[in-house]
Parts: sequence; structure tokens; C-alpha cells
Amino acid sequence: MPGLHITQRQEELYMQHRQRGITQETAAAKINISVRSGRRIEKDPIHHPPERHWRTREDPLEAVWERELVVLLEREPSLTGLTLLEYLQEHYPEHYDQRVLRTLQRRVKQWRALCGPDKEVMFRQQAVIGQQGFSDFTHPDDAVTLAGQAFPHLLYQFRLAYSGWRSVTIVQGGESYAALAFGLQRALQQAGGSPVEHRTDSLSAARNNTQNIWTDAYRDLCDHYRMQPTRNNPGQSHENGVVECANGSLKHRLSQQFKLRGNHDFECIEAYQYWIDKTVAKLNQRVRSRFADEQAALSPLPDQPSVDYQVL
Repeated sequence: MPGLHITQRQEELYMQHRQRGITQETAAAKINISVRSGRRIEKDPIHHPPERHWRTREDPLEAVWERELVVLLEREPSLTGLTLLEYLQEHYPEHYDQRVLRTLQRRVKQWRALCGPDKEVMFRQQAVIGQQGFSDFTHPDDAVTLAGQAFPHLLYQFRLAYSGWRSVTIVQGGESYAALAFGLQRALQQAGGSPVEHRTDSLSAARNNTQNIWTDAYRDLCDHYRMQPTRNNPGQSHENGVVECANGSLKHRLSQQFKLRGNHDFECIEAYQYWIDKTVAKLNQRVRSRFADEQAALSPLPDQPSVDYQVL
């Protein structure tokens, strides 16, 4: 555009587009420059000045950074830039004011990156289409009444890892096997198929954690739907993040819908479940194209459901 300098990044993007076979007109339009400028870049690349690595003004923290502040950070790496500024203002009241706060915060950030304690490394999960479904129970944030009476309950949520499609079922009586089996089978019926693997955390409804084995009822349930039961490592809730994060977004959406509705009372549990299903359907609209792809990759369901009760 007239009056604006072409940046090095624009030049690089233009040449990347051209190397992929995109025309000059399209490549120029993508980075908001003229075709004439594009031709000039191809003929004679713009020589940008080298990046500056030297200071243009005196370092305001030179006298105290290495001698005092780094010592404090090594002793307690969680100290913030603001806390360190308050320390300086207390010990050197005439030398440091709020103008050095941004410099101090930037310096602390650089120190943590180069010299601070190691951070736990988490690798982003790469979801495979039709591979995993996750289950979890969560407590709702909003109190609900049925015909004016308090209704204590949980919400069971099932989510497909690839598409993010979900199903939510009201649960009474805690995280029991019956609740897990009923909610899971309801979700699989709604999805129209089952994934290769079903993952949970250390649910006592599915696993005997004392003996570290799956319960017979839960293993039979997974076998019935040709799913491999798996769980995340104890104490590593981020490994169940597909559904853990979805619990937060679900409860936020329900709270917003309650505010629109104006009250938290329902005639019966069926009316409450119908309202939740409508709310969840709106969330699933966001992933309908990915769900359509994943649905085609799910295994067919058996002719009959499995039992959703436990013999005592």
C-alpha cells in the first residue's frame, strides 16, 4: 500500500506463496501489497537493516540486578517484578520509581526462561479420528430444583476426542457403575457408534483401584461395545483434558442459559434432561462437520444394549 514500508515478514510470506505455485496477483493480495511490489521483491529482494542487539539507553537496574535481585530470584523464583520493585523502593527510596516496573518485569521473565527452574513438559495430544472417547463426572455450578424441591445431582459427560462432540446425562446417586453404564450407552446411541478406546480417570465405578484392575462389569461393558478400556495416569488430570476442559465450558454454558431462562426450576427430571440436551446440541453445532467425519469412523453398535445395573 502507498506510504507503508514492506516488512521482512511480508517479503518472506510473499516468496513462500510464490514457491507453492500461487500467482503473483494472489500472493500479493494475501499479504496486502501491490503486484508491482511483488515483482520487485522477486527481482531484487529488499535488504532490511540487521536487527539491533545493543542498548540505546542506560540500564536502570545495572547496579542492583546481579548483586541483589538475581540472588532473591535464585532463592525464590516465584517473586514477581512488582514485588522486586517494592523491595527496591524500600531499600533505595530515592532511586527507583514506577517507570522501571516494565523493565523489571521483562528482566524477570527473561531470567526465568534462561535460568529459572525447569517446567513440566506437556505434549499436545494428537487426536485420531474415531480412536478415543472420554468419560467424566462433574458437579454442576448452579443449584437446580424440581417442582420447587432441591435436586442434588451430578452430570456425566462423554466426549469424542477428535471432533469434540459430547453427550451429557443427569446422574443421581453418585459416580456408580449404573450411572457410568447408563450415561455411556446413552452417549453411544446418540453418537451412532463407538470409538476404539474408552478413557476415564481412576473411577471406582470402572476400576478396583486397590487391586489396580478393571471391574468385571465395566470390562464386560467395554467388550460389548468393542472398546478398549484405558485410563490416565493417577494424579495426571491433564491426560484426561479432552473432557476435563469440556466440563468447564459445559458448566459455563449452562450458567449462561439459566440466566436467560430466568429460573432454575423444572417440573420433572425429564424436563431438566430435555433442557440440557437442547443446550448441548447448540455446543455440538460448532463441531458438526468434524463429527460427521468421525461418526463415519465409529464402530457399529451391537443389536442390544448391555446391562446398566450391578448385581449385589
